Amino acid sequence: MSKEPLPLTGNLARAARALVGVSAADAAEAAGLTRRQLRNFEKSLFPLTIDQRIELRSALERLGAHFVSDGNGGRGHGVRLKFSASKTERVESWEAEGGLAADDDV
Repeated sequence: MSKEPLPLTGNLARAARALVGVSAADAAEAAGLTRRQLRNFEKSLFPLTIDQRIELRSALERLGAHFVSDGNGGRGHGVRLKFSASKTERVESWEAEGGLAADDDV
């Protein structure tokens, strides 16, 4: 059994999914869950195991979410985008160049 670094709640998962703009079906597939499992977890109707929550968090992070722990400020756990809009535009422009990064002559 794995230790969960930041307890992932249904509300955080739903917020992360909304921020990165991914469907429940795509997020569930990336995490190895069914769409129904994910939607029921987001609505607090179905608990996920610790390992399932860790996998879901990892999938959402790969999709561009960044989870923020409460820390000492007492503001509560949260989620934000991993990349700013300008960084996202730069990454998308790099992807249009084609080829593998390792193929560069630099």
